[in-house]
Amino acid sequence: MSEAHSNEMVSAAAIKARAAAWLERRDRADWSEADQAVLDAWLAESMAHMTAYWRLDAAWARTERLAALRSPSGEVMSSRGRLSIPPLVIGIAAALAILVVLGAGTLLLLRPEERTYATAVGGHESVAFEDGSKIELNTDTILRARMTTRERIVWLDKGEAYFQVRHDPSHPFVVMVGDRRITDLGTQFVIHRGVRKLEVAVLEGRVWLDAPDRQSSAQNSFLTTGEVATVSAEKISVTKKNVHDIANGLAWRHGVLVFKHKPLAEVAQEFNRYNTRKIVITDDAIGNLKIYGTFRTEDVDLFARVIQVAYRLNVETGENRIVISR
Repeated sequence: MSEAHSNEMVSAAAIKARAAAWLERRDRADWSEADQAVLDAWLAESMAHMTAYWRLDAAWARTERLAALRSPSGEVMSSRGRLSIPPLVIGIAAALAILVVLGAGTLLLLRPEERTYATAVGGHESVAFEDGSKIELNTDTILRARMTTRERIVWLDKGEAYFQVRHDPSHPFVVMVGDRRITDLGTQFVIHRGVRKLEVAVLEGRVWLDAPDRQSSAQNSFLTTGEVATVSAEKISVTKKNVHDIANGLAWRHGVLVFKHKPLAEVAQEFNRYNTRKIVITDDAIGNLKIYGTFRTEDVDLFARVIQVAYRLNVETGENRIVISR
C-alpha cells in the first residue's frame, strides 16, 4: 500500500472518529448554541466532514430504532429526545469506521478512484490535483477524473473546462471526449464539448488530438500554441488564432463574457449557456447584428436593455425567456 493511500485512510478514520465524538457530545444535556456553532463550522470545512457525520448519524438512528423496539417501554431516550450512547458504543463505532476505511483503501488498490465534478447552469468550479495540475469547470459541465501514481485520465462528459497541466512524460495527462483523445505535451488548453462539435484551443505548449478507435490519420492532429481545432463527426479543421483572443474566450473564469464583433445570434447562445432565462432571437437579420462589449455572465437583463437602446429593438421580458424582435 502506498504512503499516499495510507495517509488518506488515516485521515478518513480520524474524521469519522471526530464525527462520532460530535454525535456523542450533541446528545448531552449541556449542549449549547455555542457548541452548535462550532459543529457547524467543522461541518462546513469539507464535504468529507459532512459525509462522515451524516452517515454515522443515520447509522446510529437505525440503532436507536432497534433499541427502542427491544426495550420494554420503547422509551429508552435521553433528556434531548435521543438515546444516550454509551462510550463503549462510541469506541466500537470509531473502530468500525477505521476498518471500513482500511477496506476501502484496499479496494482503491484494485480499482483506482474515479471522482466526478459537476457545475450547474451559471456555475464555476476549480479543481487542484496532487500532481500540480488544475482544471476549471465552466457552466453546466460534468467531468470525471482518475488521478493515480500510475495514470492521469479525465473524461469530459459535458460542457467546457480549462486545463493547466503539470507535464510528466512518464505519466501522460489524457482527456477523453467521446471517442476523441487529447494528450498533454506540456500545456494550457481549453476544451468545449458542444452538442454537434468539439473545440480544443491551446494557449501554451502542445497537445496531440486523435481518435484512438479510428484508422484514418485525418482524424489526428498535433496542436501548438494559438491553434484551435474544431472537430465534427467527419473531420478535424485547425485554425490559427491570436492567443489574446483565445484568452478572451476564457473570460468566464472571471465571471464575464467578452464579445468582439460577434453576431447577436452567437452572443445569445453564449448567454443562454449561463442562464436559465433564455434569449430568443426572432429572425436571422437581427441575429446577424454585430456585438462588441464585456458583460457579466448573469447580466442577461442588462444585456437585453443595451441591445434595445443601441439597435432600437423590441425586447419582451418573460419569466423564462427574453424575446428580441424588430
